[in-house]
Amino acid sequence: MLKFNGHRREITADPTDPALKPRLRRRSTFEYAAWIVCCLLALGILLSVATNPNFKWGVVAKYFTHETIIRGLMLTIFLTVASMILGTLLGLVLAIMRSSSIKPIAVTAGVYITLFRGTPVLVQLIFWFNIAALYPNLTIGIPFTDVSAAIDINALMAPITAALIGLTLNEAAYMAEIIRGGFSSVGKGQIEAADSLGMSGAMKMRKVIIPQAMPSIIPATGNQVIGMFKETSLVSVLGVAELLQS
Repeated sequence: MLKFNGHRREITADPTDPALKPRLRRRSTFEYAAWIVCCLLALGILLSVATNPNFKWGVVAKYFTHETIIRGLMLTIFLTVASMILGTLLGLVLAIMRSSSIKPIAVTAGVYITLFRGTPVLVQLIFWFNIAALYPNLTIGIPFTDVSAAIDINALMAPITAALIGLTLNEAAYMAEIIRGGFSSVGKGQIEAADSLGMSGAMKMRKVIIPQAMPSIIPATGNQVIGMFKETSLVSVLGVAELLQS
């Protein structure tokens, strides 16, 4: 739409213009041959799986909706959702710490991220499950006062608790790097503009950095959700009756 001396004039594209028509790509003979080979291969695999009596599909169909399987699936979904939510929140805190200009805070977050990303998840799960062997009783209190509370780690660290703690702490390390990468994608000009407006650090993070970092964070977080759903199978070694053990 154009304006001339206060008058508006609309310009619309001509749909019959050849330049606006989408270009058609000519398919080669090799592409058709590749499609045929792929379809035949997929059909052969499906027929082999469907007709193989060793799979016993009748038994699979009978037990697939069994109450035990459904309970295991629900527990797997719970572990995935809870670990992702808690891990993302903790990862956000770690990402802010890692980006801090205060060296001890940044180094502490860096050590945490390196430690939990550098050790296998299974090892971490077993460690938290057996933490009571190192700290059977833990006392939390205010220094130089009589205010304290004793915690029985043996009673607290049930298999499901150890699984949730292990998955959450491990996921937080990965989410911290994903979120920090999202922070880095925000242009310097945006941060300088927020500073020029007198925004505080918290407001700048909430109003400027996080909203603009989300397009970079969300796709990677989706991959982490898929990975977490599969990683929950590791908690079966702790005796947690998730989907794999069920």
